[in-house]
Amino acid sequence: MRLNRPFIFAGKVSSMLPAAGRKRRRHPTILMCAAVAAGSAIAGFGAQAAEMGNWITTWAATPAPRWSDDLPAPFAVPEVLENQTVRQVARISVGGDSVRVVLSNAFSAKPLTIGAGSVAIAGKDGAVDQATLKPITWGGKSSVVIPAGAPMLSDPVDLPAEALSDISVSIFLPKKTALSAVHWDGVQTAYISGPGNFTNDAAFKADSTLKSRLFLSDIWVDAAPDSQAVVFFGDSITDGNCSTPDANNRWPDHLAKRLQEANRKVAVVNEAFSGNRVLTDGMGVNALARFDSDVLSHPNVSTVVVMMGINDIGWPGENAITPDDKQPTAEDIITGYKQLVDRAHAHGVRIVGATLTPFADTFKGLPTEGYYTPEKEKIRATVNEWIRTGGGFDGVVDFDKVMEDPAKPGYLRDDYDCGDNLHPNDAGYKAMADAVDLDLLLGPAK
Repeated sequence: MRLNRPFIFAGKVSSMLPAAGRKRRRHPTILMCAAVAAGSAIAGFGAQAAEMGNWITTWAATPAPRWSDDLPAPFAVPEVLENQTVRQVARISVGGDSVRVVLSNAFSAKPLTIGAGSVAIAGKDGAVDQATLKPITWGGKSSVVIPAGAPMLSDPVDLPAEALSDISVSIFLPKKTALSAVHWDGVQTAYISGPGNFTNDAAFKADSTLKSRLFLSDIWVDAAPDSQAVVFFGDSITDGNCSTPDANNRWPDHLAKRLQEANRKVAVVNEAFSGNRVLTDGMGVNALARFDSDVLSHPNVSTVVVMMGINDIGWPGENAITPDDKQPTAEDIITGYKQLVDRAHAHGVRIVGATLTPFADTFKGLPTEGYYTPEKEKIRATVNEWIRTGGGFDGVVDFDKVMEDPAKPGYLRDDYDCGDNLHPNDAGYKAMADAVDLDLLLGPAK
């Protein structure tokens, strides 16, 4: 029987509900290059885990297709690269003695050629620690062709990496390459070279930079035994929009630090995408469509935290982002949540819901100020009430109460607002992370 009563953890309000039994997930979609001596094959991860190590996703960035020009946020990513090297930096959550890299060719109708790759402990301004610089291989080869629409998992690389360290991944694109699998709101500098392969160079001279992720979707580590992963499934607020670039101030980043300080063997996997919606595509693929690939496919996932739905409410309507879209009801969004709950439980994964944060006067004075209306606020309130009391989720984090201005109900606190009345600033993101009780994520269901 599900319980529907609040629990107080160290001054934090949440609710705990029984979860389905845990079990380790297989990773059904990765091309396991090293597993087959001659070529690549799609294989399940779990069956090979004992032989290959205790692999777990320590970092992720959801890829998505390029969107059309009718959306107000410019994509601001080059359409193609050719004979160029891309170097990207990622802060991992848990550490290990070996790493593997996942590159994604999602959303492309053509194969992707990677001429060379490398991984290292990152330095400053695109440089890496020369002593740690290692080549990436795929099935023992220094280059690989990734089929259209597919991900590709590298061979293990002997690279000891501590928890919360910065890993640099470089890839060389020898051919004319359309940038089809992009994590748009990376909040981290990516470095793009002039002509040539610079994957083995410690220093890196960039011809250009951008704040998006290109093709890099996952980093795995051979983690300590009994490690588990928690996936954070959300939109721009989980993606860290408005946080300081290169500073790792997303709320899951702060939570990863808290977990390490508490000596928890837990990987933080951020599978948010700015602009994402539960029910509808737009900026990224809708949550129901990507739940299997971006949540359930990760190895050793025990919990997923869902914070999504504000864009479903805000995008449609006059003077909003997509005026021709039908306004969903609260019941429509709740039905979407129920689907995620059922699918998580069917795979033995615990699912925690986070209430939607205040958004009164979002984008006020801009052409998209119709993102907020009093009628939409009523939808948000109904959705939040279901998250808190509906009995669907195995636990609840009430971010609405954490972020709301006590003197102005429905409004984001001024000291947590980055300036658009929707997205938190660095202090707000830290406050969100501090409000999460670790036992809510990791402990047994009450």
